Amino acid sequence: MTTGAVFATGALTAAPAQAVTAPTITAKGGYVMNGANGKTLFTKAADTKRLTASTTKIMTAKVVLSQANLNLNTKVTIRKEVSDYIVSQGASSARLIVGDKVTVRQLLYGMMLPSGCDAAMTLADKFGSGSTVKARTKNFIGKMNAMARSLGMTNTHFDSFDGISNGSNYSTPRDLTKLARSAMKSGTFKAVVKTKAYTAKTITKTGATRTMATWKNTNTLLGWNGTLGIKTGSGTQAKYCLVFAATKNGESVMGAVLTSPSEANRTSDVKKLVNYGYARIS
Repeated sequence: MTTGAVFATGALTAAPAQAVTAPTITAKGGYVMNGANGKTLFTKAADTKRLTASTTKIMTAKVVLSQANLNLNTKVTIRKEVSDYIVSQGASSARLIVGDKVTVRQLLYGMMLPSGCDAAMTLADKFGSGSTVKARTKNFIGKMNAMARSLGMTNTHFDSFDGISNGSNYSTPRDLTKLARSAMKSGTFKAVVKTKAYTAKTITKTGATRTMATWKNTNTLLGWNGTLGIKTGSGTQAKYCLVFAATKNGESVMGAVLTSPSEANRTSDVKKLVNYGYARIS
């Protein structure tokens, strides 16, 4: 009986010892799901609308990659309007040069790695409908909102192709994670966002080849503990954001943090959430 009592005690104390404590994060909003089945693993103000900064570009990429008969090798000429926009906004840039011909594939890398708003605008202009740059980019943003509705992103609205808000560009950690899960089903998208560095060769006005300065991914967590992406964001009001995906030992987690107070805090928040997600799944 004594032995049985010892075993019983052991069985009673074993279960609580394995319970995983939810982490405390500095971000105002956070969410983690099991990437395989979509099950929620962590929430913190997961449905509160916040500025998304450049994580918006995930949707820009999703809309581009959803176009019928898309040819990633199609060349697009960089317009002066794009350069003017970057200068006027003081926006992050892939340093694309007016008159150069750049492929759609290269534009995706230029948008997702160095977070080039010039690449985002060029894609929006290319895949929107209308007779002017303004009309085409506006039409493209309409496609972004239609896609958000189709994905069940009920607390999301876009008013820009790059996250530079015009007063009505917002989402939530849960909605952005839904978007991430959908986007990561594209092999092209997955390949782009996990790339640490990419060197594009563009075609100049004279037909010569220009080797661009290497684009480095702003996501410094790539490769850490199975991290495969996805997109950083930062801004004066948005603070620091990151939509992430990680896979290790067959376990997949995806999530988002919005409004972390600093870059270091953002990194720490995401590391906690990835580890917690893995622990919850296993």
